[in-house]
Amino acid sequence: MGQRVIKFSDLSGKNIENEDEVVRIVVTQHPDIEAPVEIEAMPEELTDVDDNALDLVTFELHYPGEGETESVIMEVDAFNKLATDTPMGEVLKAARKVTRVPSQSAGTAKKVNYATLEHAGKPKKGKTSDEEKKIVQENFDAINERLKADGMRTIDLDNEDHVSRYGLEDLVAERKAKPAKK
Repeated sequence: MGQRVIKFSDLSGKNIENEDEVVRIVVTQHPDIEAPVEIEAMPEELTDVDDNALDLVTFELHYPGEGETESVIMEVDAFNKLATDTPMGEVLKAARKVTRVPSQSAGTAKKVNYATLEHAGKPKKGKTSDEEKKIVQENFDAINERLKADGMRTIDLDNEDHVSRYGLEDLVAERKAKPAKK
């Protein structure tokens, strides 16, 4: 007996007849998601995308004396109006090149390796690797001490999301089985 897999567009629910034409859409930012997600659609469902796309510029503001940066997304026309003496195109062409982007919001900053004792357990969006889970499981108390010392939330064994994220079910069972210290 054979099986047949039928794919449907995530946008319209219509049957996708030709799998070779499926367009993968990776949504990186949306108010309803915490981490990037992937959906699929047919090319004909995306014909208006180019017509409705906005011309945007993304930039960061680094104010003197402040450690935090502010990320801004603005329409290109509005951004270009910020330059009043020389056209923005000329200002940007003459601008100094940035060799290192200071914040991760620009996407080119050095990625944090959460599968290390230094970074494991830190709050973040997205999936938790098996390597990070193992480090958290094997160094739970030390990681919580580091998180607390760094002013971050600690991993709570009473929080189902934390237990699931780091695979701490065995540790929860083990600690509940031990009598409380007096």
